[in-house]
Amino acid sequence: MGRLNRYFERGTSVRRILYIQFTDPAVYPPIEHSSRLLADRCWDVVLLGTDTFGNLQFELPVHPRIRMKKLRFVKARWRQKLQYFWFFLWALCWTCVWRPQWIYASDPFSLPIVWCIRKLTKARVIYHEHDSPSLDENSSLLMRWVLSYRGPLGREAELCVLPQQARLIKFIETTCRTGPVYCVWNCPQRDEVKNLDSDRDTGLILYYHGSINSVRVPSQLIVAATRLKGAVRLQIAGYEAPGSVGYVRELARLAAQNGVPELIEFFGTTPRRKELLRSAWKAHVGLSFMPKDSKDINELHMVGASNKPFDCMACGMPLLVTDMRDWVSTFVAPGYARACDPDDPDSIETQLRWYLEHPDQRREMGEKCRDKIQKDWNYETMFARVLAHMEADKGSTDHCRIRAPMDIRGSLR
Repeated sequence: MGRLNRYFERGTSVRRILYIQFTDPAVYPPIEHSSRLLADRCWDVVLLGTDTFGNLQFELPVHPRIRMKKLRFVKARWRQKLQYFWFFLWALCWTCVWRPQWIYASDPFSLPIVWCIRKLTKARVIYHEHDSPSLDENSSLLMRWVLSYRGPLGREAELCVLPQQARLIKFIETTCRTGPVYCVWNCPQRDEVKNLDSDRDTGLILYYHGSINSVRVPSQLIVAATRLKGAVRLQIAGYEAPGSVGYVRELARLAAQNGVPELIEFFGTTPRRKELLRSAWKAHVGLSFMPKDSKDINELHMVGASNKPFDCMACGMPLLVTDMRDWVSTFVAPGYARACDPDDPDSIETQLRWYLEHPDQRREMGEKCRDKIQKDWNYETMFARVLAHMEADKGSTDHCRIRAPMDIRGSLR
């Protein structure tokens, strides 16, 4: 092991980072944003991952310094376990041969893999926890084993990142971490901000993208929207979450039963984030609902962690959010949103009528949203301290050579 460490520590003059996710890296906007920011600053980036379940296909934008390689999705449980071991060997091989200065991990299943690779190679690690895990009596032995590495990696990683302050504090308490931890909101990049179009004033178009279920797109919303007799339409982009397959059809039936069969326009899944945001450009109000009675730490503390409100703001849309304290103080009080009770169709209808009857104020709110994303709530600003920490590290170079984007020999498939 000592010889392996000495080989690794010789390093290279090229800044390199290896993303290791036992999932599809293209699903997560923070991975897309951080990898692109690093690549634009002359880091070479390799992302190792797997395909997603079902027929979902996601892609990252093409960049000359970014390479993504994925194993195909395996459904059978025993084959998944074999694939997991092979993924570990694959990631270890990449680390030893390519010798990145940093390894970036963010999904739970990467925890044991990255912890072992760090011990073997002494590579510096960034652990970015998108969702705080929770264990209950129904958790499998495999998941318990996987999450047992959260504490060790959380303490030993050179840098940890979480998307929300309350989750960050809980993470420090749980893992007993003493090293640097940064709160990075899940915001869009500046170049994703869209200029408002002049033809956005007819009717009221509501917009939602992401995983689709009864919490994110409640049936009460359909009931409230149909009361406005066709003046409101709903556009939905994304995929039905496991356990919610067929939910969009149920919503369409409900709309038809209430006399507005043309209410819902379903875009389905788009492979690239740029195309997803383009589908939102003609909408007027973005939806971002959360359950009011949840006990899940992620749903209780979602402000900053959810990309949905920031994406809609970047497209010039004010928001309709749940009337919860954090959401009201963050989005409603500054004038970026209005709030309602997503379980009450009367409450939803009141806010939809306000947006419908006040197009000028709605347009002003949309401009204010765009300006806030451009100035403050963008990933360049949020990720700046993490980037400064990485580039100040002794293992990173401070210059960019003019050369081929990748110099690894072979494909390491």
